[in-house]
This record gives sequence, C-alpha cells and structure tokens, in this order.
Amino acid sequence: MELTELYIYLVLMILNILPNVRQADGNSDESLERYKIDGKVTIQGFKPADWISQTRILVDGGSYIGFLKTDGSFTVNDVPAGSYVVEVLSPNNLFEPVRVDISGRAKGKIRARKVNFLQNSAVVTVPYPLKFKVKEPAPFFEKREQWKVTDMLFNPMVLMMVLPLLLLLVLPKLINSQDPETQKEMQSSMNMFNQSKDLPDISDWFAKNFSSGSKKKTTSKVGQKKAGVGSVRRR
Repeated sequence: MELTELYIYLVLMILNILPNVRQADGNSDESLERYKIDGKVTIQGFKPADWISQTRILVDGGSYIGFLKTDGSFTVNDVPAGSYVVEVLSPNNLFEPVRVDISGRAKGKIRARKVNFLQNSAVVTVPYPLKFKVKEPAPFFEKREQWKVTDMLFNPMVLMMVLPLLLLLVLPKLINSQDPETQKEMQSSMNMFNQSKDLPDISDWFAKNFSSGSKKKTTSKVGQKKAGVGSVRRR
C-alpha cells in the first residue's frame, strides 16, 4: 500500500509540473523572438546636406538606435515584444514621438499610436509604417518678450488704483437696486465710516505731544539760563 500511494503521489506531482514547464518554454520562445520597426522621416522645405547623417531614431530612450537611409526611411531591428516610444533625434528640427506596441502572441503584430504620458490607456492610432514629419524648427534662441496691454492691466499697482474706483461706481448702483432695508444698513455702515474720520490722526497726536514736550524743555532751559544770569549780576 505504501508503494502504491507513493507511486500515485509521484504521478500527480509530474502532472502538475508539466503545464508549468510548457508555459515556461512558450514564454522563453516568445522572449527570444525579435521584430523590426519600420518608418520614414520627411523634411519639407530647406534640407541641410548632412541632415540624414545627423538624424537618429531612438527606441525606448536610446535602448535601440536606428539610422536613416538615403531616402529617409529606417529600420530598427532586434526589438523584442513590448511597448516602446519611438523618437526622431535631429539637431535642426523637432518631431512628434510615436508609441509602438509589438504583440508577441499575435506573431509580431504592430500597432502605432500617439504618445500620451498623462493617459497611457488613451489610444489614438496612427498609420504604420511610421511617418515622421517636422513639427517645428529647433529653437536655438529665446524670443524677446513683447509689450502687451494685459501686462499693464494686471500690474498690481494698476489694480490697486482701479479696483477702488470700480467699487465706488458699482456700489451705489447696487444699493439703488436693493430693497430699503439693505439701503439703510449700507447707509448706517457708511455713517460709521464717516464718524471714524472725525477721530484724531495718530500722526497729529504724536506731533502735538512731542512738540509740546520739546517746548516745555526749551522754556525750562531758558528759565534756568536767566536765573543764572541774574545771580551773576547780583554778585
């Protein structure tokens, strides 16, 4: 009985291991397969003589590099299945990058779509083989800022001057359009504000106090000097 139980146990173990081994072999076969990415780069207008030799095709940030042919086409070989960002590196022009998805299960089926770093799941397909066109010339110099009317309008000093004027013009119209109770409340608040104007100014208060103190000191010094002069004359 012990031998039969051991035999059954070994058979079950082998049956459980075989599917995993087959799956591992399939994955290893898929990982060994390599594919290629094809495309073409076109430049309209003026073309430098050495633009082909200076242009590079970067796949996955430079993990795989391709070079242009004389007609502007390229082929990047030995790329495994996966999702990659294909970029065109040129010193004189800028190009839109493209994301390429290579499916290993579908025998190297390739899908090209626009790059969206904020939403990777968003799919906007583009034709394959890839076609890169110039987006804009590479900026080598920073543009000089030009004067705009908005710069003056949004200036803090201008806002501090304009906003109170707008309030003075708009508030009376709002008060007239409101009911009498709100008008009374607004008038009472304005009266309180006007009464606060009758209070003495702090600067005036300091000026009066310090000026009176200085006058007292000067008068006392003058009295002392006169008393000293009188005592000298008496002697």
